Amino acid sequence: METNGEAGRHGLEGDVDLQFLLKGGDLIKVRSRSWHKNRFLKLMEDCRTMSYPSQKFWKRDKSFLIDDIESVRKGRQSDGLQKYTNASEEEKCFSIIFRGHKKNLDFMATSQEEAHRWVASLEKLINNMHNLNKRQKSEHWIINCMRKSDKNNDNKMNLKEVKHFLREINIEVDDAYAADIFKKCDTSNSGTLEDLEIKQFYDLLTHREEVDVIYNNYAKTEGEMSTSDLLNFLLNEQREQATPASALKLIEKYEPDETAKQKKHMTKDGFLMYLNNEDGSIFNPAHSAVYQDMSQPLSHYFISSSHNTYLMEDQLKGPSSTEAYIKALMKSCRCVELDCWDGANGEPVIYHGHTLTSRVLFKDVIRVIKEFAFKTSEYPVILSLENHCSVEQQKVMAHHLISILGDALVTKPLGNTMPTDFPSPEELKGKFLIKGKRLNKLDAMFSNNNAIEEEVVSEEDEAADCKENGEKAKPKKSKIKLAKELSDIVIYCKSVHFGGFEHARDSQAFYEMSSLKESKAFNLAETSATAFIHHNMDKLTRIYPAGSRTDSSNYNPVPMWNVGCQIVALNFQTPSKEMHLNQGRFMPNGFCGYILKPQFQRSQSSQFSPNKLTQGPWLQQKTLHVMVISAQQLPKLNKNKNKSIVDPLVRVEVHGVPADNGSKETHYILNNGFNPSWNERFQFPIHVPELALLRFVLDDYDAASQNDYIGQYCLPLTSIQNGYRHVPLLTKRGDVISSASLFVHIMLVEQQ
Repeated sequence: METNGEAGRHGLEGDVDLQFLLKGGDLIKVRSRSWHKNRFLKLMEDCRTMSYPSQKFWKRDKSFLIDDIESVRKGRQSDGLQKYTNASEEEKCFSIIFRGHKKNLDFMATSQEEAHRWVASLEKLINNMHNLNKRQKSEHWIINCMRKSDKNNDNKMNLKEVKHFLREINIEVDDAYAADIFKKCDTSNSGTLEDLEIKQFYDLLTHREEVDVIYNNYAKTEGEMSTSDLLNFLLNEQREQATPASALKLIEKYEPDETAKQKKHMTKDGFLMYLNNEDGSIFNPAHSAVYQDMSQPLSHYFISSSHNTYLMEDQLKGPSSTEAYIKALMKSCRCVELDCWDGANGEPVIYHGHTLTSRVLFKDVIRVIKEFAFKTSEYPVILSLENHCSVEQQKVMAHHLISILGDALVTKPLGNTMPTDFPSPEELKGKFLIKGKRLNKLDAMFSNNNAIEEEVVSEEDEAADCKENGEKAKPKKSKIKLAKELSDIVIYCKSVHFGGFEHARDSQAFYEMSSLKESKAFNLAETSATAFIHHNMDKLTRIYPAGSRTDSSNYNPVPMWNVGCQIVALNFQTPSKEMHLNQGRFMPNGFCGYILKPQFQRSQSSQFSPNKLTQGPWLQQKTLHVMVISAQQLPKLNKNKNKSIVDPLVRVEVHGVPADNGSKETHYILNNGFNPSWNERFQFPIHVPELALLRFVLDDYDAASQNDYIGQYCLPLTSIQNGYRHVPLLTKRGDVISSASLFVHIMLVEQQ
């Protein structure tokens, strides 16, 4: 449990950046204009915990895990540093951004070089943690739990410390069992475990009996898997298009034993390494990069979309923040909302009008969007404007959009003639589109008819709906004056009122799009599904949550995708089942925020309806067989209670067309979050696999109240790999729980 051992495990032994972090240094922590205090920040010996002393002598030192860091930002790129430091200090500043709800840490170093050193060193350690394989992460987690349990820091474990360790890793054992394991490993009869005895204890604890059974079924060559044995496993169990060459590649990639590797064999350790990595994951690794055709019109894609993007919490009194835009964009959201109002000093602001939510400057939001829009995806970002500003401040908005976004802003149609269809995501790479009201038709740009200065237009549908809900206090006003400068930069996403599918077909240009509140959209999806699908083939539709959802809750996006709606806007700030489905829908195709709709939602001859399934290319009747085998290293839910151990159960859900929706769950396992085993089989009939999502949920069973959430994972049925697969688990906010996983057997087969 020495530092060098930990550094070696990271592959960073002797690394100068690691030594810099271990040594630590003085920084100024920034919390407000008047609160700038010295803090000594350093990396602990476990190489995964950063610590700095609390100034209050009765409080313990503060600490955080490297695993919990989402990113490190150089410069004044957080709300706090923007507000509470001067522009001249830009190069000395950096921020540590955490996953979930944990507040950012803002620091100022003594010099530009020092700040750069902190950022580079932290980024190296974070990347190294991310690149550890599943087994290394598992060992890392277990060793850290051992260290916590070694109360007297003597690098040995007595029986009492072993019991504490077992509770730390989420497994409740009776005293006799703990004593039995201890006795088996204490070969020196010293009353403590040390060195090789701890290694034996670890091996005994992490032994995977279910993996042994699978391995032994196929290891037919000197007790190991030859290339031929592995090929049999890949063909028969995993149903892969495997060849002797691809089997050998897996041995070369995962086999840790050099002797076995030379014999072209895979040992049990190599097999477990394979199962624990991307080739053994339920998610098809071929879908982790952009693999779909990105050259089709924009209307042929589902587009990851956010509602009230500026909010961090609820819609009545929560803070508005540029940070909320960064978080959404870094999750590959490609359509963000800007609710714009007149602000002080002639500068427009963004907030949830007529509520107590805080305000953020429009220009600050545009700067942040420019900075972060294309960090995780190079495909276009739509800025959906809900405009409540006076003409004067609309002109300021247009100025900021043009001057800050520059050439990346689409200000005229691509090409030299009037378009008849949308450009593709490929053609719009790195570009911003403005969605909003426009004073005239797009054709005016190609004639001498573009001389209008300003005029009254109808208000955005969502703004009017909010007022109807009584959410906004001022009386309903259906008309607003629109500045020509703002109107002119609305090209492919002109907002118009929805007047029915027939009216849209006869009178609406392709670039004219409607926003529908969830109740109206769900009603149309129920009563006119096929017409809705045809409408969405050549026009964009945006769906938004009801104004009555003041808690920023979400509606189910699946029925909207079933009818081909592209911009299904959800409250990204709210961790929920609906956001899990959204994350699952957009996980494939390089997590780029665009998913090509199935052919039957793009072809004019299609008569597909999700509600009344008829014969057609959409109908591919299959059976999904799922066997839930086991789980590994589930997180403790109540870390403050020593004896709090989870009682896990697994729920398997299918979300798609109504005929495919289903949910089944296992029994719960009492007091075992470390290696619970179920071995329960379920099957689901599937009719339209191209629209189906598969979701696994782990809950902590509670007889007296609602079950507690442990973790989940969701992905499209078209992206699963058959066979024995590990399923990663995500927190409620969608971050990976690094040590935890679910082990399943999956088979999607044609219906007999």
